[in-house]
Amino acid sequence: MTDAATLPGQPRDAVVSGPATARAVNVLAPNASPMTLDGTNTWIASEPDSDLAVVIDPGPQDEAHLRNVVATAERSGKRVALTLLTHGHPDHAEGAMRFAELTGTRVRALDPALRLGDEGLGAGDVVTVGGLELRVVPTPGHTADSLCFHLPADQAVLTGDTILGRGTTVVAHPDGRLGDYLDSLRRLRSLTVDDGVHTVLPGHGPVLEDAQGAVEFYLAHRAHRLAQVETAVEDGHRSPAEVVAHVYADVDRSLWPAAELSVRAQLDYLEEHGIIDPRTTL
Repeated sequence: MTDAATLPGQPRDAVVSGPATARAVNVLAPNASPMTLDGTNTWIASEPDSDLAVVIDPGPQDEAHLRNVVATAERSGKRVALTLLTHGHPDHAEGAMRFAELTGTRVRALDPALRLGDEGLGAGDVVTVGGLELRVVPTPGHTADSLCFHLPADQAVLTGDTILGRGTTVVAHPDGRLGDYLDSLRRLRSLTVDDGVHTVLPGHGPVLEDAQGAVEFYLAHRAHRLAQVETAVEDGHRSPAEVVAHVYADVDRSLWPAAELSVRAQLDYLEEHGIIDPRTTL
C-alpha cells in the first residue's frame, strides 16, 4: 500500500463524514461514481462557539442527504444561516433550492441563475456568519462560474472541483477554459505561499494536508498533458477523440468522454497561443 504522505497533497486515509478542521465538518453525499469519486463533500462551516453555520455545496437532489446535512448541523447546536455554491454542476448544486426550503436560507453563487436572494458572490467578497469568515476566491477553469472559499482561521481552502482530493479535475470545455484554469491554480498557489493555506477541503475525495504540494502537482500534470496533446497532434492525431485514445490510453474508458472535454480545452489553448495550427485539427 502507498503511504498517503507520498501522494500529491498528502491526502488523509479516507473520505468520511465528520469534522475535518476546527471549523469545517463534512457530510458525504451518497452519489459515488467514477466522476464524483466517493461522493460529493457537503461542507458545514462555523465558528466553534457560534450557533450559526454556513453550508457549502448542498449536493445532489437527494432528500435524505439534504435532511442529514440539516440534522448534522443541529446535533452540534448550529442553525444553517446561509448556503453557498462553488459552481453549478448538479452534483454540487442540484439540491440547493430544496435545501434552501428546508433551512430558510438564501443561496449565494457566482451564477445569477443559481442564486436565491439578491446577493451573489464575486472577487474580493468576504462572507461572515456568526463570526466565521470566508473569503471568495474566483477560480474559473473547471467551469466559468467556479469559486473557492478561503477559510483563514483554519488555514484552509474549500476548492469545489478546482482541486480534488484524489486524481485531477476536468476542464469542462467549452464552459471551462484551460488558460483560466492555470491562472486559478496559480492564484491558489499564492494562497499557500502568501496566506499560509495548508489544508484543501475538496468537493470530492479526501482532505489534503499539503495544499501547496497539491497545487504544484496539478500545475505539473497540466503542463505534462498539454505537451502530450501537442505531440499527439504533431504525430497526426487530428480529432479530439483520436487524441484522447492516444494520450489517455491508460485511463479507464468510462472516463474518456470527460477526458475529451479537457482535450478540447487543451487544443483551444494550443491554438490560441499559436502553438499548433487550427487547420491541423478537426
